[in-house]
Amino acid sequence: MRHGKKFNHLGRKVAHRKAMLSNMAISLIMHKRIKTTVAKAKALRVYVEPLITKSKEDSTHSRRVVFSYLQNKHAVSELFREISPKIADRPGGYTRILKIGNRLGDNAEMCMIELVDYNENMLTEKKTKDKSTRKRRRGGSKTVKETAAVETVENTTEEVKEEVEVKETVKEEKPVEEKKVEAKETVEEEKPVEEKKVEAKEMVKEEKPVEEKKVEAKEVVKEEKPVEEKKAKVKEVVKEEKPVEEKKEEQKEEKTNKKEDKE
Repeated sequence: MRHGKKFNHLGRKVAHRKAMLSNMAISLIMHKRIKTTVAKAKALRVYVEPLITKSKEDSTHSRRVVFSYLQNKHAVSELFREISPKIADRPGGYTRILKIGNRLGDNAEMCMIELVDYNENMLTEKKTKDKSTRKRRRGGSKTVKETAAVETVENTTEEVKEEVEVKETVKEEKPVEEKKVEAKETVEEEKPVEEKKVEAKEMVKEEKPVEEKKVEAKEVVKEEKPVEEKKAKVKEVVKEEKPVEEKKEEQKEEKTNKKEDKE
């Protein structure tokens, strides 16, 4: 019976399971991050972390022990040369499991298992969080009420300081209003431009004699009306020339008279 044995066989026999975990450990050491199921990742973490701890002591014996598990000289040299200096100060917990959802085919729970010291994004986030922490003094002999009162006093002092800083910034921003006043003064100084506009209007008024010239031109046109009178005279001349027709009639009458005389 296997009562109390917390050991995941992963549905494989011993040889198959060891070979699989060895290959996964080699991939993790070489690539620093692999994608697998959560069950395999948890089994791999138990398998590979003791090997990483063994790599802290770079000796022939430790190299031979690690090689007996991995059976890959490139992975062993990578572990002892590159990874062990980075994890020298870390007391365990060399890997991290990040769940990424379920697989489409069999709906298995998937994850990413990676070496902690090779994820630069997580390391930078930790550094920024460490910088933003606040340190407060706490006395060992103080009661809970006293500590709460001290914390409230510190919070109030911090709020007062923030208010004072805000007021100082407001005072410093007053010169902006002075700048506005200066801008208004400059606008007032620019009023002579309006005076220039008034002068321009006066110039336009002075140019009104042009309209007078137009009136004079109209008068000239009126003076030229005698041309119409000339036309009337021409018409009268035409009327006077009507006797020419009478002359023609007289000539016709003479011709008729002559014909009668011949007859």
